[in-house]
Amino acid sequence: MSPELWHPLHDTPAFPPARFGAVADRIARILNTRNDVLLIQAEAVVALEAVAASLSRPGMKVINVVTSLYGGWFGNWMRRTGAEVVDVTAEPARPITVEAVEAALNANPDTKVLALVHAESASGIRNPLEEIVTLARARGVVTVVDAVASVGGHSLDVDQLGIDIAVIGPQKALAGPAGLSALSVSSAAWKLISEEGALRDSILSLIDQKAWLDTGRGALAGTTAPLEFFALEAALDRVEAEGVSQMISRHVRAARATRAALAAMGAELWVELTKCSNLVTAVKLPEGVRAEALLGVAPRVMELSAGVGPGAEQLIRLNHTGRRARFDSVLGNVTAFGMGLRRSGVKADIAAAVDAVALHFGD
Repeated sequence: MSPELWHPLHDTPAFPPARFGAVADRIARILNTRNDVLLIQAEAVVALEAVAASLSRPGMKVINVVTSLYGGWFGNWMRRTGAEVVDVTAEPARPITVEAVEAALNANPDTKVLALVHAESASGIRNPLEEIVTLARARGVVTVVDAVASVGGHSLDVDQLGIDIAVIGPQKALAGPAGLSALSVSSAAWKLISEEGALRDSILSLIDQKAWLDTGRGALAGTTAPLEFFALEAALDRVEAEGVSQMISRHVRAARATRAALAAMGAELWVELTKCSNLVTAVKLPEGVRAEALLGVAPRVMELSAGVGPGAEQLIRLNHTGRRARFDSVLGNVTAFGMGLRRSGVKADIAAAVDAVALHFGD
């Protein structure tokens, strides 16, 4: 290759093996856990599939909460190896109720695993994590929590809640790279994973991944992606400089400002405030306005997108995740949505919405 074609991202230096353990420890502090933390060299959906494949056994009873396509995938992954999966499915694009999960647990006393998503980026809803984990823990059920879209934007205390496996991705509230993920694993989860018939010799095998822990947390297996790890370290530097509690507060403020502005504008939230995620606000479109049509006429520079999955066809999502959880992004999103409504023939009080955003960021 000629020198003039060289790029600084080519021939990236190797990520020092001695720093992998430190990265895992920094993630453990974000999760508030002393459980083992594994680093997965892939996007978080791979980590979730690895959990399903490593836990699942023929005949194992699993309760799987489905509030989006992600929950549906998890259940199918566990069925693939013969688990008996009971899906507890919410109304389309809505959060699950504690009562529905409790009824499923009572009807299936031999349940070994319960899986759920904490917050759904697809529809902007948040499931009642604390109450559900408490129900499962009282019955000795191993819990799996998809916290990819909640970590850093919502409080997540793995040890205090007693979460057995928490899967995270750094690309959302933590504003890190998408090509890596991580998960924490409790002793109870390791016991279940290690039972006879454990998946071996597979990229999805957590038992195989555990060798990294057992041999001193040096070099990871396979070819390491150094750019992703350098980017993850930079993201963790930012997280620690800000502080996790301050980061969560920033997301709370962005969410509250967005919802107050939408209310002032005259728009309707998809779910009540206590069931919303701090990372994405979903707003219901007025009758006769289609999502793709509004997005086609709204300013395209802001973070507006359609809902994803069944039941979310008439939703618009205003994204205030990660670095977007700040005044200018929130103001731009709200204004762009209001302009999209006006251009679609719907009244929208943009001035009142702007005042509401300013009020929340006034100090």
